[in-house]
Amino acid sequence: MDKINRNILRELETNGRISNAELSNRVALSPSACLRRVQDLERSGVIKGYRAVIDRKAVGVGITIFVLVGLSAHLRKDALAFEAAMEAAPEVRECHNITGAVEYMLRVEVAGLDAYKAFHANTLGILPQVASITSHISLGSSKDLRG
Repeated sequence: MDKINRNILRELETNGRISNAELSNRVALSPSACLRRVQDLERSGVIKGYRAVIDRKAVGVGITIFVLVGLSAHLRKDALAFEAAMEAAPEVRECHNITGAVEYMLRVEVAGLDAYKAFHANTLGILPQVASITSHISLGSSKDLRG
């Protein structure tokens, strides 16, 4: 990973729809050399894909809640069952297995508190693997680089 590839990645993270001509201009390469590098980054799996950045409010997301979840047992089958349930829950935008006092941190996006209460009761609250749930409502994000 050289400086040019890092510059290409930085530009693509900022704007995945940038034209190859503009990208090559910004990273000081010929268009053909730039395209070759981007294709190599895609082929090698460094670039996993391209996404649209969605205005969450425009699609009905009113609040984001970070949820810490402790499991009742530390068996692999329990972790896999919990992860499968989170994969199936559309409210869960991210599920991270973490270190510390609990096993998981979720980023949950819902329309409002009533929707979160329903998710809390009807999704998390019915899982036998869940021993503890701690919710942290986001008041805002001063930095968010996710695509």
